[in-house]
Amino acid sequence: MAKAIGEFSMKMITTTTSPGPAGSVLIHVNFGGPATGFGTVFETAIFVGGGKDGTFSISGSAFLDNGDTVSGIGQGTYESKGKHRWATANIWELSNGRRIGNTGEIDLAARTWKGTITE
Repeated sequence: MAKAIGEFSMKMITTTTSPGPAGSVLIHVNFGGPATGFGTVFETAIFVGGGKDGTFSISGSAFLDNGDTVSGIGQGTYESKGKHRWATANIWELSNGRRIGNTGEIDLAARTWKGTITE
């Protein structure tokens, strides 16, 4: 997954928490925004591991400019990159058979997630 094919720019819509394994807290975050080649995207990421680093699962749907819909699921990692910032990397398995990657940064204070889409 080295070839960049676009960018994404998400806004946090809602955030909730729930108890996780071994006394951890799961952070559920709903995001929405545009992604190159995917139109408008809505997704939910569930982060586990704390404020410094950990893993996340993700699921979502893209509403393409041509009227089609593509859904997907994936897994990723995050790590702190300074005050209220997480660097992220994840892989998506899409309903159309494609496999894509995302690398990005979540700015917790600004409530944004921006990055690059790779294939």
